[in-house]
Amino acid sequence: MQLRPHQLEAVSKMFRYNKGQVIVPTGGGKTMCMINDAEQRLRSSIARTIVVVAPRILLANQLSAEFLEFITDVDVAHVHSGETHHFSTTKTAELENWYHNSIKNILIFTTYHSLHKIQESLDIEVDTIYFDEAHNSVQKNFFPATEHFSFNSQRCYFFTATPKHSRTPAKAGMNWTKVYGQVICQVPAPKLVKEGYILPPKVEVYQSRILDKDELVADRDCEQMIDSIDNLSKNKVLICAKATKQIINLVSHTSFVQDLADRGYSWMTITSKTGAIIDGEKVDREEFFNTLNEWGKDSTKRFVVLHHSILSEGINVNGLEAVLFLRNMDYIGISQTIGRVIRLGDATKTFGLVCIPVYSKVGISTARKVQAVVDTVFKDGQPAISIVNN
Repeated sequence: MQLRPHQLEAVSKMFRYNKGQVIVPTGGGKTMCMINDAEQRLRSSIARTIVVVAPRILLANQLSAEFLEFITDVDVAHVHSGETHHFSTTKTAELENWYHNSIKNILIFTTYHSLHKIQESLDIEVDTIYFDEAHNSVQKNFFPATEHFSFNSQRCYFFTATPKHSRTPAKAGMNWTKVYGQVICQVPAPKLVKEGYILPPKVEVYQSRILDKDELVADRDCEQMIDSIDNLSKNKVLICAKATKQIINLVSHTSFVQDLADRGYSWMTITSKTGAIIDGEKVDREEFFNTLNEWGKDSTKRFVVLHHSILSEGINVNGLEAVLFLRNMDYIGISQTIGRVIRLGDATKTFGLVCIPVYSKVGISTARKVQAVVDTVFKDGQPAISIVNN
């Protein structure tokens, strides 16, 4: 495994400190830091248990696949309610029984929602725990299990591009160093851009027209998106829709799908309500993401991905060139979404395009927040820190 200089720095700090925060911009390869650290930790003659925590089942499965490309001689469990090829349970007794029958090193992949199930399995001794997208851990329902493992595992690390802080001791925040430790490694985004590991974002704001009298909102949305796609002149576009209903109306009640086909674009969408759909056909999530990555790697393929929130965080997607913001987000959502389009592509891709249409006063707040995130992360070299709502 060939690590980049900033990854080597992160791993060396993890070797030095048993607890801490690793702040790496989206696309900076934080997963490889976890994997390299885990590889070294599991070389011991003593069988050890490592836990990896993700915000979604989808991401837990993705992390599992990435870890197991490099770490093979281990027993693997998934503690969440999703489908997996590995042993999986959310029942404490089943997990404890499996744990006691293992004689190898153990990797457990779970979600913030299910982490308490491992906490309740009192016999499980956790050597190392990695919290991916660790800003999620401050949520009221997730923090008790986070705090438990911070104090009851041998080693504990929090990875994020977007830390979440609190202004008061009454609310959990990643600035609570007793639980989260110090920031042991912080990688500035400009450094990664300069060294050629990620691309800079380019923000474009353009004026869209106001809805005409008696015009259907869906028809205006359709026109707006098709105009945006024409103006972007990019082959692979991510659209952040206002709501799942907007996506359904677009693909079912307007000329959007036909307009895309006329321009040579395929389309795909994934939401909690509709499931995964590719060019009008329902597919399972595995096929959806396999297709998404295949299309991303194909320089000739033109496609549009519509989503509301599922693709904002953590998911590795190849090749996306531009993102179209149709809704406002918090600083974490904006930063994570921009991260989807600044990953390296072919030689012709020199930046990730971030586009915000505005009309009347709609979209202006989004445009300002997007620009503020870009200035903070890519000019000042600081993470986009958000504050817990008190």
